[in-house]
Amino acid sequence: MPRAKLVAQKREAAAALLDGRALPEGGAWATKARNAAEARLREMGLPVKRDEYWRYTDPRRLTDANVQPGKLHAQDDETPVFDAVDRVKLVFVDGVFDASASDAPELAGVEICHLAEAARADLHWARDLFGVLEARGQVPVARPLASLNSAFATEGLLIRVTGKAEKPVSLIYQRKDPAAEALTHHVIRLEAGAELTLLENGPVAARYNQVLEMDIADGAVLHHVRAQGRDHERAGATHLFARLGAEAQFKSFTLSANGALTRNEAVIWLDGAEGSAHIAGTTVGDGAFHHDDTVFINHAAPRCESRQVFKKVLRHGAVGVFQGKILVDQAAQLTDGYQISQSLLLDENAQFLAKPELEIYADDVKCSHGSTSGEIDQSQLFYLRARGVPEDQAKLLLVLAFLAEALEEIADPVLAEDLRGKMEAWLKRRA
Repeated sequence: MPRAKLVAQKREAAAALLDGRALPEGGAWATKARNAAEARLREMGLPVKRDEYWRYTDPRRLTDANVQPGKLHAQDDETPVFDAVDRVKLVFVDGVFDASASDAPELAGVEICHLAEAARADLHWARDLFGVLEARGQVPVARPLASLNSAFATEGLLIRVTGKAEKPVSLIYQRKDPAAEALTHHVIRLEAGAELTLLENGPVAARYNQVLEMDIADGAVLHHVRAQGRDHERAGATHLFARLGAEAQFKSFTLSANGALTRNEAVIWLDGAEGSAHIAGTTVGDGAFHHDDTVFINHAAPRCESRQVFKKVLRHGAVGVFQGKILVDQAAQLTDGYQISQSLLLDENAQFLAKPELEIYADDVKCSHGSTSGEIDQSQLFYLRARGVPEDQAKLLLVLAFLAEALEEIADPVLAEDLRGKMEAWLKRRA
């Protein structure tokens, strides 16, 4: 199909989705941002599988007018994620914030308000961020589902941190409606020298679209840990946009288990010298499971470090995708960029598709990337079996060892051990 015809079809699909759909009402700054996001979406059109960065993942389930309802996951005896952590719990039910089920936000020692409330105000600090980082993230790769979110999301939290947060902020997503669709948009600003741990977990909805815009000022530290699990039939797209100042630190880790279709996108800009950005993830998939990590890190300042570490364990037809890029601008001398994506295929029906990329314009850098895919090492399995370890237990130990490098990216050992336990429990149930 000629490119012009494809672009026209994508725009027609976006127009069909948007025509007759009114933008949420709000103050001048929110309305301006929403109008700009809608215009971007109409210009880009909806994504299709022929797009370069959607070639491994069919987006139709994320863009269809009708949501495919999924069965609600029955709760089991497993301890809830992050339950051992002293945190401030902020609860969303079917994508809508539930203040009655949440802790008092002020317990975190940071400024937190609801997106819809702030959007009605004439002035708010979020006006400089809402939709701004998302718009920047549209170059060089279009991300139309993120623009759809900026245009229409009314649910989400705006979090501003000026010092060290007293407790982690925990966003908990509960689901009660089998056909719920959720659009959530969170904006996080860390002022110079501030520090925050942000936790996320829960099934969210049958279909969800999330945007996280994060502005991390000079010397600030943000830890982000997310668990996507429980719901076997969910379809979701998440978009993380993070801008780092000088000497800022950002670490993001995602554990993904279950789900019919998940696409996690991350766009990170290292705009200040000596910044550090680590993004990692572990994925365990079984059966009708498709998981896509698409990451773009832009080194725009000197002496910055980035790490991408992604591990996927797949079987029974599960599909894993990794698309990761490191872009080093000419000014970003002494860059240290590392990227690794690996999969462990537990049978011949699983599939791993990888597209690692480096684009370097500076001449004094240390950058590396690699991608591997394979099965359990039979010599290692034999070693454990020869020492009396039962086969199922030996395989479990080897899988957990394979995932360990990604878990090491979590700074808090309590959080790391909690998620390791969740992975081990999932693998035992699926053994």
